[in-house]
Amino acid sequence: MSGVAYEIVDVFTDRPFAGNPLAVVYNATDLGGDQMHTLAREFNLAETVFVLPPTDPAATYRARIFTPETELPFAGHPSVGAAVTSVRRGLFPPGEVVQECGAGLLPITVTEAGAATLTGGTPRLGDPLDPAPLLQLAGLTDDAYAEGAPRSAGCGLDWVFLPVRREALADVRIDLPAAERAGVTDLCVFSWSAETSEAHSRVYVPGGAVPEDPATGSAALGLGLWLVASGLLPPDGTSSYRVHQGIEMKRPSRLECTVTAVGGLATSATVAGHVCPIAKGEIIVPPFIG
Repeated sequence: MSGVAYEIVDVFTDRPFAGNPLAVVYNATDLGGDQMHTLAREFNLAETVFVLPPTDPAATYRARIFTPETELPFAGHPSVGAAVTSVRRGLFPPGEVVQECGAGLLPITVTEAGAATLTGGTPRLGDPLDPAPLLQLAGLTDDAYAEGAPRSAGCGLDWVFLPVRREALADVRIDLPAAERAGVTDLCVFSWSAETSEAHSRVYVPGGAVPEDPATGSAALGLGLWLVASGLLPPDGTSSYRVHQGIEMKRPSRLECTVTAVGGLATSATVAGHVCPIAKGEIIVPPFIG
């Protein structure tokens, strides 16, 4: 039976067996979406990305991104991982590339050192939310709550952001029935330090096959929008911030970010990190189902 090439890489870390593991699949042009989804379930990682020829002449390549449950229009660590891994495989040189995906055409800058900076899609910011049901679904008490109203935000993939005290992060225990009642499927619980412009973050997909993510580029992008909207980063110009994630999972990750704002609203955001190669091989093509 024929197969397709794949690599396993760790994203948003400069050392192996940290960061967020990702499967990057190549030579899958002839596969249908159901076959890709079957492979994603087989890898059973937070996401699997398929690197394909672009359909837009302005793009360098096209990415289709799957979780074990569904296809996503965009995700951060698959975008960074696909770009760096493709450069390492010699598909295109380091420098400026453009990824075509469900969120549009996204610029990515890839370095020879194995890192990439991704510019997110169009910013979206939701209305403020009541913190009480979010604290309940996170298994936290009212005194864990920190400055800033919870709300959704994203640059291609939206997350609900819940600010808490740093010491409360270790106590998070997701209550699946409470998450279902609140209608929350994607949650970022984080603490913010204004002194260092750093966040410590835990990111959850309640009920998902991978319920907690050790490094989430899309959430790091959305956090920049939240910080500007909450008055914790300047309302104009470009600000830098750093996100630490995966510590409680023993997969420490570091995401270097910027957000650009005009008049108190974020207009764009970037996230950057390294990619470590872990494994490579060939996986058989599943039968066509559709």
